[in-house]
Amino acid sequence: MHYSELLQYRGYLYLNSLFEPEDNTLIIDIDRCKTPSIPISENDTSSSYDSLDVDETLPILRLKFDWYIAYAVTNESFTVLDKYEVYEGRSFSLYSKSRYLDFIEISTTADDEIPGPYKHYGINALNHTVDVISTDPPKVSVIQRDGQQE
Repeated sequence: MHYSELLQYRGYLYLNSLFEPEDNTLIIDIDRCKTPSIPISENDTSSSYDSLDVDETLPILRLKFDWYIAYAVTNESFTVLDKYEVYEGRSFSLYSKSRYLDFIEISTTADDEIPGPYKHYGINALNHTVDVISTDPPKVSVIQRDGQQE
């Protein structure tokens, strides 16, 4: 699976874990949620929505950045939706213009020569947003709930 395929995903996510197995390598494990119930009609005022629980029947999505320039994890409650930003995707995003890209440009020495052209990858999960700046997209794999990686 490629990151570009994840840009089509419209479901809800939870950040399972985020860790660096070695210097400047980042692994992000993502859980997908069960789909909530939808009201039967516009006039349905009941609050019979299911909670957004992790779907334990689905494998964990693992995104591995072999190398990154920077990453940030933000409490989702403090995330700003900004018309300034240009991106594709929803739960998983790829930004062509963002405040985080601007920040990297002015606060680091990274440029198109060293380390080379880079992009802003976003994971918009419930409770967390994860922003990663990297020259390469993450490798995407699935981890079965019994611990075996595919």
